[in-house]
Amino acid sequence: MLVKRVLVVAIVVVLLVGLCVAECSAAKKGKSPIVIGAIFTVTGDNAPLGVPERQTVEMLAKQINAAGGIKGRPVKIEFYDDGGKPEQAVRACQDLLANKSVVAIIGPTLTGPSLAIANMCETAKMPLISCAASIKIVQPVKPYVFKTAQTDSLAVARLIDYLKKSKIKSVGFINDSNAFGASGREQWLKLSEAAGIKTVDMESFNTADTDMTAQLTKIRAAGPKAVICWGTNPGPAIVAKNMRTLGMKQPLLMSHGISNMEFIRLAGSAADGVIFPAGKLLVAKFISKSDPQKARLLKYSADFQKAFGKSANTFGGHAWDALMLVADAVKAVGPNHVKIRDRVEKTKRFVGISGVFTMSPRDHNGLTKDAFALVTIKNGKWALAK
Repeated sequence: MLVKRVLVVAIVVVLLVGLCVAECSAAKKGKSPIVIGAIFTVTGDNAPLGVPERQTVEMLAKQINAAGGIKGRPVKIEFYDDGGKPEQAVRACQDLLANKSVVAIIGPTLTGPSLAIANMCETAKMPLISCAASIKIVQPVKPYVFKTAQTDSLAVARLIDYLKKSKIKSVGFINDSNAFGASGREQWLKLSEAAGIKTVDMESFNTADTDMTAQLTKIRAAGPKAVICWGTNPGPAIVAKNMRTLGMKQPLLMSHGISNMEFIRLAGSAADGVIFPAGKLLVAKFISKSDPQKARLLKYSADFQKAFGKSANTFGGHAWDALMLVADAVKAVGPNHVKIRDRVEKTKRFVGISGVFTMSPRDHNGLTKDAFALVTIKNGKWALAK
C-alpha cells in the first residue's frame, strides 16, 4: 500500500512539474497576455455612451483572441468604470499606470475624465486613446494622447455648412455647462463668427437640470432663425421637449453627443426633425456603396446586434477604433509604449467606425468633417438629412 501511495505522489509531482515547465515555456515563447487598460462610463447619466463602449471592447477582444490573439498572445482588457467623474478616472488611471503589464489605455468615454488623465498618461509615457470629443484633448498636441471621437470643431463646421446652405444667419445657442458643452460653445463662437452667422443669445444649463424653459424663453425672445443645443443626454432631450411645449418652430440642431437611441427614447416625439452631425454608423445602410467605411460599419453593426441583441451606436464605434488602433500597433511593433505611440501617430487611411483616420505629429485625431453624415430623425428613426 505504501509503495502505491509513493507511486501516486510521484506521478502527481511529475505532472505538476511538467505543467509548470509547459507554462514557463509558453511564457518564454510570448504566450503571456497583451494587457490593455479601458476606462469607460458604465454607470450614471452617461452610461448609454459607456456601456456600448465596454460591450464593443469585450466583443472585439473575443474576436481577436478567437483568431489567435496578437502574434499568438491573447488580449486581456483591464476594465474600470469612472461613473462619468474625473476623480474616479484619475484613480482608475493610477491603478493602470501602476500595472507594468499595461501597454496602453483606451477611453475615457467623456471629455472631463479624459482631460483629467491626459497629463498623467503623458508624464508616464503611456499611450492614451480617448473616446471623447473635445478638441482640447488633442490640442495642443501631447505626444502620448490621441482620440477617436470626431472632434467638436468638426461637428461645428458641419453644422455651419448646413446653416449656410439653408441661408440661416442667426441662431440661439444653449449648452450643457460640463466640459463637453463648454468646449462646443467655445468652438461655436470661434467658427460661427468667421462664417458670418450671428448668435443672438447664448444660454447654458447644468447636467442635472430637469427643465430649460427659462433659458429657451430668453432665446425665443431674441428671435433666432434656428436653435443649437450642445450636450449629451438627458439635457438635449429636455431642450427638445421644452421647445415643443413653448411652441418654438425654429429648426433645432444638436451636436454629435445625441448619437444614440437614448435621445429618441427620452425626447419622444419631440425628437422628430432634430438635425445633427453624426458618425456614419447610424445611417450606414443609406450611404453610398463606394464609401470605404460601409462594409466595416455594416459588419460591426451585425456583430454587435448578434452579440448583445440590440443596435450598435456611434459611441461603441469610438471604442472599436481605439482598441483596433492599439492592437494594430502592438502587432506591428510589439508591446513597447514608445513604439506603440510612434506607430499610432503614423496611422494612414485606417478605415474605422468613426471615420477614416490619418494621424500626424500635428493631428492626434486624424479625422476631417467628412467623417460626419448629417442626420435627422423621422418618426423615431435615423435618416439622412437633405
